Amino acid sequence: MKFVLTCGGTAGHINPAIAVAQRLRELLDDCEILFIGAEGKMEMELVPRDGFEIRPLRVTNISRGHRMSDLRHNLDSLKNVIDSGHEARRILKEYRPDAVLGTGGYVCYPVLHEAAKLGIPTLIHESNAVPGLTTKMLTGHVSCVLLGYEESSVYYPNAKDLRVTGTPVRGKFCRYTRETAREELGIDPDLPLVVSMWGSLGSGHMNEIVTRMLPQMKGQHEFAMIHATGHYYYRKVMESLEAAGVKPQDCNAEIREYIFDAERVLCAADLVLCRAGASTLSELSSIGKPALIVPSPNVTNHHQEKNARLVEHAGGARVLLEGEFNEADFLSEIHSLLQDPAKLNEMAGAMKTLTVEDSLDRIVDAVLDYARKSGS
Repeated sequence: MKFVLTCGGTAGHINPAIAVAQRLRELLDDCEILFIGAEGKMEMELVPRDGFEIRPLRVTNISRGHRMSDLRHNLDSLKNVIDSGHEARRILKEYRPDAVLGTGGYVCYPVLHEAAKLGIPTLIHESNAVPGLTTKMLTGHVSCVLLGYEESSVYYPNAKDLRVTGTPVRGKFCRYTRETAREELGIDPDLPLVVSMWGSLGSGHMNEIVTRMLPQMKGQHEFAMIHATGHYYYRKVMESLEAAGVKPQDCNAEIREYIFDAERVLCAADLVLCRAGASTLSELSSIGKPALIVPSPNVTNHHQEKNARLVEHAGGARVLLEGEFNEADFLSEIHSLLQDPAKLNEMAGAMKTLTVEDSLDRIVDAVLDYARKSGS
């Protein structure tokens, strides 16, 4: 069997697709898998790291602004959609997959739209509580919509087939316990670890909060911290700390551009500071990690806040809204949680209840169902 997986833009779209590809490869030794991603985006780096071939399409986002520059950008994006559709069709006709799965990102539209027109079984996975623009546009065209949250089914009255699957995580998360992860990272087993990560691309605002918070942590030994800046912000954060005369190690902190070993670092954590991307929340729920969530305000329909509120309602997280706190408030929230181990344990248990244990199998089963229909 042959499969095409398409994903783009952020690790939250890419990692679930990689997890599915890995499981398909485990189940079917002789299957062939091809990824299609957006040219210049992070999937072009992350997918090959896991041993899969990926081909690029030139796809750009839609601006919701009203300036002339936004209009020009959107006209260019429209042209890219048309051109990428032609290229996607060429790849699909050449590769002849039995099924195509999209897990999010603008690149999913031309690939899944063209695959549906060619009569290839198509599935799209929506991990967020509310559908994104790409999913909305594709719902009436694809063979099947896979949902991360059961509560989201109300948004898909026109879906031909709707299945609740949860959002899968990579198998590597099963390899670690808190103890084994800490041993590999060289972290004191008795020292709380706080992991600060703000989406695969990083957050300018949250990097500023953390950068201003670190001087207040100078000389502290209450907890260790690993902070991921994102590619665009690493140099700025390090330069700002140097200008302030602060060395991360003096704050019991480590600054990284990106956490490539997320499964190990998150398993070692006692508290995670993060956005509310569905993939991140699925990873945290799978290993039962309490979180202090600051949802991104820069997303369609405030879907991250809706994701975060679902987790908060279940008791797995505290939610703060960007712009409503400063670095002192943030550090105080961290201290408050770390000083209440019983509360952290309660949150960890609540987070664990949100996971769909067989999410990956549900998605793979759906893909195989449609692939077999294609071959019958």
